[in-house]
Amino acid sequence: MKITKEDIKKYLPHREPFLFVDEVVNIDEENGIHAKKLVSEDEYFLQGHFPDNPIFPGVIIIEALGQASGILGFVKMNKTPEEGSIYVLAGVDKVRFRKRVRPGDTIDLYSKVLGEKRGIWKFDCRAELNNEIVCSATILCADRKAK
Repeated sequence: MKITKEDIKKYLPHREPFLFVDEVVNIDEENGIHAKKLVSEDEYFLQGHFPDNPIFPGVIIIEALGQASGILGFVKMNKTPEEGSIYVLAGVDKVRFRKRVRPGDTIDLYSKVLGEKRGIWKFDCRAELNNEIVCSATILCADRKAK
């Protein structure tokens, strides 16, 4: 299943400047989601992280993985935020950062469902740059009522 940029906005309540999934390459039941984040030179947070040596922040890589996981979760539940549901980041475990991401890079975001219990979904996630792992983590997301 391929998802367009407009479809991404149907599955996520996030909007610019806090939408960190630019493309969904594929979603399937067995392998999970493969999405992409294009790191542009004019990302607002790069001005201070760090001047004259911009590095894409690790916490935003985690957020991008969480957003990709959110899309996967909504697709698997066959619903969208418009139906009164919100998918919130509930926890992050086993985080490891291995390489720096810089302006101009495109990171591949992968997430696979490990399990679900009482609306808490557990995902095995990784971000890659040129087929090398940049970040790996186990992410928990909670499906909750929007208000």
